[in-house]
Amino acid sequence: MTTGEQLELDGLPVPKARRRPRGVALAAEQPVARVCIDLPPQHLDRLFEYAVPAAMADGAQPGVRVKVRFGAQDVDAYVIERADEAEHDGELLPIRRLVSSEPVLTPAVARLARAVADRWAGTLTDVLRLAIPARHARVEAEDGLDDAPTVVPAAAATAWAAYRGGAAFLQHVLGGGAPRAVWTALPGAAGLRWPDAIAQAVAACVLGGRGALVVVPDARDIDRVLTALVDAGIPARRAGGRGGAVRLAADDGPAVRYRAFLATLRGQADVVVGTRASAFAPVHDLGLVVCWDDGDALHAEPRAPYPHVREVLALRSELEGAALLVGGHGRTVEAQSLVESGWAHDVSADRPEVRRLTPRVLALTSTELAREGAAAAARLPTPAWRAIRDRLAEGPVLVQVPRAGYVPAVACGRCRASARCGTCHGPLGLSRADGVPTCGWCGRLATDWRCDECGGATLRSVRVGSERTAEELGRAFPGVPVRVSGARAEGGVLATVRDAPAVVVSTPGAEPVAPGGYAAAVLLDAAVSTAGSALGLLPDALRRWLTAAALVRPASDGGSVLLVGDAEERATQALVRWDPNGLASRELAERAELALPPSVRMAALVGRRDAVLAVVRRIDVPGIDVLGPVPVDQSAPAGSLEGDVRAVLRVPRSSGAALARAVAASMSVRSARREGGTVRAQLDPTDLG
Repeated sequence: MTTGEQLELDGLPVPKARRRPRGVALAAEQPVARVCIDLPPQHLDRLFEYAVPAAMADGAQPGVRVKVRFGAQDVDAYVIERADEAEHDGELLPIRRLVSSEPVLTPAVARLARAVADRWAGTLTDVLRLAIPARHARVEAEDGLDDAPTVVPAAAATAWAAYRGGAAFLQHVLGGGAPRAVWTALPGAAGLRWPDAIAQAVAACVLGGRGALVVVPDARDIDRVLTALVDAGIPARRAGGRGGAVRLAADDGPAVRYRAFLATLRGQADVVVGTRASAFAPVHDLGLVVCWDDGDALHAEPRAPYPHVREVLALRSELEGAALLVGGHGRTVEAQSLVESGWAHDVSADRPEVRRLTPRVLALTSTELAREGAAAAARLPTPAWRAIRDRLAEGPVLVQVPRAGYVPAVACGRCRASARCGTCHGPLGLSRADGVPTCGWCGRLATDWRCDECGGATLRSVRVGSERTAEELGRAFPGVPVRVSGARAEGGVLATVRDAPAVVVSTPGAEPVAPGGYAAAVLLDAAVSTAGSALGLLPDALRRWLTAAALVRPASDGGSVLLVGDAEERATQALVRWDPNGLASRELAERAELALPPSVRMAALVGRRDAVLAVVRRIDVPGIDVLGPVPVDQSAPAGSLEGDVRAVLRVPRSSGAALARAVAASMSVRSARREGGTVRAQLDPTDLG
């Protein structure tokens, strides 16, 4: 044996030699950083290793933003972890620059983002773009905490007394448990409405020493929840203080949003109330996550990988051991699936409570109106007109209209063929009574329009919007204030209206709140709401109706709701009985029989035919059923993907994870090979039309 020789035993791994970049002093401990680079190609969805310079040893911690060299460019990246040894055999490039020492990506959110990317066949980079707001350096440099006391809420469960299992849910949350519940909310007096119930659940969570996260569809709902939280003893967080609630919404602007994000990240706020992206908010010691009105389309992310808030919060509940509450006036089929599978508990009221708290509902179908003779064909039949007239003496009356605008669609006055634009063939509509027909796609004025079928030049209305409805009601009830609420209305979306006689015309989702409740509500054009073949059409129509009806006083106070039109019978009867759970259960059973989501998992691939087929050929999952490809529906504005096809992949629920992995792998191969054409992959698509 030679002196100083180190013997090696067969079979033992040989330690890797650290390769240090030339001329760069590395960190003494954990000199390797594994980072997620901010580049979109799917084949780059993995961690890359970089050397940590000694000057960045303290700052380049997991969760911080850095700049690294990738190819010929400097790119943004997040440090995911630090390591002692590199897995890469070659020389590591050093991190170029530390963007900020703020660890904006917490380990819990990183795990959630990875889980979301895997579930929806996306990339970690795409999810992090949704989860973490853009940096605002001035906000990061603001002063820290002062000596403000910690907020301590009051325990209350009065808003949950009407619900079977409601008080038990709150007790579990207060005790540090992680119950999962799907809640069907009912109307109620001030202090007993859905924002109050959510606030009381949040207060129980905070009183138990944990944080809470509430995700709602829009800014108006944020305001309502924050107001209810104040009543529950959780005020808005004061600048520099500790505890309380913050709002996290993209519409608030970059500085305000980043300030709220940092307050949450630094543990200075107990509660976050926000819209879609706040589902990833870095709440410390998360104990409760709430998704209100999970059927609202605003909860579905329109950007890749297209996750839904309900599913993101369900994943988060499992990963972080937090309680989950999915609530709404309606019940989605997906939420009903969580209940019937046993994964979540049902929290609903018994029938006597439903009858006590809800208004009287009457469906004015053609059968009900037969005695009216020719007047039955009127858009506002006599019984509806009479109900508005009689109830106006008691307070405001709500009129819900499915469509915004004045006359969004017109037809030829002679042959009744749809009026189309001569340039792009889009639908023509009117913005006012004396206006010129305008294309809804390209915006061109049809000043010299003539019908392609008969040559006629006169137009008739096909679809009537909220503005025209308000004009008609103003003539029908002279001297009564008529207010319009909607995104396209002159006054925008109204938050509240006074408890005084007025007719309030609103589009779905824009209904303002009357503090004392509406005296009545009239839901016009019911047939429009259930026309079509979209998946989830009936539960969604019922959800929109119930959202408006829930703002009306109970029947004991004279509150009434009139549904006008021949809507689909099952949805109509569910509204009359106020039974969204029953409709959702029947829909779920039908979907299981027809092999439709959520009883199965699906992936939709949209793009050029040859590109879609190339992706599909690489996907091999047991039990897979390939539907299509078929041409994409072309009833869309100019500029849509003309000539594209859609292929739908369907597998049993148990193979859902395998399908997501296979789609991601095939898209990764496509990215690496730089295959031509375009393909968009979406797991669990909400629209298969």
